[in-house]
Amino acid sequence: MAKLTVRDLNTHGKRVFLRVDYNVPLEEKDGAMVITDDTRIKATLPTLRLLIAQGAKLILAAHLGRPKGQREATMSLRPIAARLAELLGCKVNFVDDCIGEKVEKLAGELPPGGVLLLENVRYYNEEEANDPVFAEKLAKVADIYVNDAFGAAHRAHASTEGVARIVAKRGGKCAAGLLMELELKFLGDELDQPARPFVVILGGAKVSDKIKVIDRLLDKADTILIGGAMAYTFKLAQGFQIGQSLVEKDKTDVALAALEKAKRRGVQFLLPTDNICVTPVKTDKLNKKGRPILDLTNPRTNAEANIPASEEGVDIGPATAAKFREVILGAKTILWNGPMGIFEDKRFAVGTNAVAQAVVDATQQNGAKSIIGGGDSVKALNKAGMGDRVTFMSTGGGASLEFLEGIALPGVAALSEK
Repeated sequence: MAKLTVRDLNTHGKRVFLRVDYNVPLEEKDGAMVITDDTRIKATLPTLRLLIAQGAKLILAAHLGRPKGQREATMSLRPIAARLAELLGCKVNFVDDCIGEKVEKLAGELPPGGVLLLENVRYYNEEEANDPVFAEKLAKVADIYVNDAFGAAHRAHASTEGVARIVAKRGGKCAAGLLMELELKFLGDELDQPARPFVVILGGAKVSDKIKVIDRLLDKADTILIGGAMAYTFKLAQGFQIGQSLVEKDKTDVALAALEKAKRRGVQFLLPTDNICVTPVKTDKLNKKGRPILDLTNPRTNAEANIPASEEGVDIGPATAAKFREVILGAKTILWNGPMGIFEDKRFAVGTNAVAQAVVDATQQNGAKSIIGGGDSVKALNKAGMGDRVTFMSTGGGASLEFLEGIALPGVAALSEK
């Protein structure tokens, strides 16, 4: 059933507890934390402007990072308040807590159209535990609950699920924000009855991360294109040699089952026919997770079915990119989730960028509906400067995947039905 949205509410003079996703990247510059990408903040502006115009009293709640119940100064939402004020062109009050008398006093003093941003809800462990007492404290300033944080909707936390349940129990309305409404429309309604041909592009590292999505989309798609490291698990399952490529050896049976289902249902299932390969060389360096850093040397195009034992596949090759482009240009609906290679390194971003260009061309020239399922695909499109040339880019990572799998998201389930 359709969920209630902010369009359906009369919020004038009401305290609206609005859960937003302001988990933005920050870095320290000259002793201050500076936002390096404000995409998620900008994505909430339509909802904020609508509610401000209606005369709502806005209390914004969000998380930032993983402070694990501690007051980490580097994870304070204070810099977000300043940036939000610039974007909205109005005052945004900030309070250094999310519960308690200080919060209740400031929320009570808000005029119609006023905005108050609460401090990081994850400064309390009770947030992620969905503690009912903590949720009650958060809900003290809520007449109406609105969730516009799709990226956090797959978590049953106090601010995403607990507060909504409390407000609903009191007879209050719980609605989706405009961004949440778009996410549910494009990842849900538009893909339930897609215009055909429906082409799905899946990449990324692991088959295990996407196998449930693959299985569900095999019931809907006309063609599935597989890239990224997950392609090597499929190749290994087919008996090919994949050298040093990243692979899930224990998931070959899952890969074979997907290939068999595709054949049974008449779904075209395309794997790379060539790759960009490198020779990985050990260094004495470790990454932030303490794992060895490898130098990826001697990149070359490998058009053979097998990858030599000393080499690693890091991107799709030019023949694969050309074939994928041909299929994408013939699509009427496109869903893309996951890069084709190690796109963070420009040497190995060619395949991902080629797919991005094909998706954009199908959208702009052929009128295809292109839906980008969050995560690295969005980063890749933005990095290539094409983010504004597709139909819709999801703000969710894990939430997008779970929703595409058909899993009920707690943050969505808690909202009122129309």
